[in-house]
Amino acid sequence: MVQAMVLFMVGLILICIGGDRLVDAAVAIAKKLGIPQIVVGATVVSLGTTLPEVLVSTTAAFDGSASIAAGNAFGSIICNTALIAGLTQTIRPTKKVEVSSLLWRSAFFFLVLIAMNVYGYVTGLFSRPVGVLLLLLFGVYAFLNIKRSAFEGEEDEEDKPTDEVSVPKQLLILVLCAVLLYVGANLLVDNGIYIANGLGVPERVIAVTFIALGTSLPELVTSIVSLIKGYGNVGLGNVIGANILNMLLVIGIPAAVAGIPLERSTVVVDMPLALGVMALLLVPILVRKKASRLQGIGLLGIYAAYCIISFIN
Repeated sequence: MVQAMVLFMVGLILICIGGDRLVDAAVAIAKKLGIPQIVVGATVVSLGTTLPEVLVSTTAAFDGSASIAAGNAFGSIICNTALIAGLTQTIRPTKKVEVSSLLWRSAFFFLVLIAMNVYGYVTGLFSRPVGVLLLLLFGVYAFLNIKRSAFEGEEDEEDKPTDEVSVPKQLLILVLCAVLLYVGANLLVDNGIYIANGLGVPERVIAVTFIALGTSLPELVTSIVSLIKGYGNVGLGNVIGANILNMLLVIGIPAAVAGIPLERSTVVVDMPLALGVMALLLVPILVRKKASRLQGIGLLGIYAAYCIISFIN
């Protein structure tokens, strides 16, 4: 038990250090290239923080347990949006959003998720061709990010390009920080579960807390650090980008490998709820060009109700 507690603390330290430096490197790249923070958050940062979900689902697929990928992906979308974005918007609502950067990513997310929900409802699974299609859509998403980055202007006057920043060095730091986040999250989750079992906590409670939050810890830490440092748009972009990658990669890779059977609750509860919380987060921002604290409170309330209902059932 003592060893587990020590490793738990080591994991916490690693994700705190990784999240702190990851945000700094992302903002430095944004300033150097003269692109909005939300773009970097939705691309490079989100790819790094989504690594736990991708690796868990891919490993499960090769181990013959691809069915856990759907719960992992859509559970993470709900957690990222309702808990993480809800918390950050409650503490400090996002201001001065670059709508052009947000609009096409929002449309992309909603179109893909709606199509996946309809297909999953009708067929009850994500087949290998669907997995291949999702991976192709990831290529389209990456291409659009590269192509549109030159046209997406700054949202802050203070984010001026700077000549002192080395982009290759900052990219290396991003990779190293992503590794720290992944290792730290694994240590935190694995030893947290061990400690909880030792204290007699029910397995269902462990599943709703440690497992559900575990793979979203990098997004949580990154968003909070972004908020503390005054780079709230990095955190918002990270959540949106991570949610898109959860659909395209966390579902796409295991589906392409072995296909993913879907539980009924995933199709009728998790996927519609993921759609709903993202709509609650994004639609008001697109209309008003800023978020409100009421949105954050509403999202947190939804996540609390989701956890309670899951626990009761």
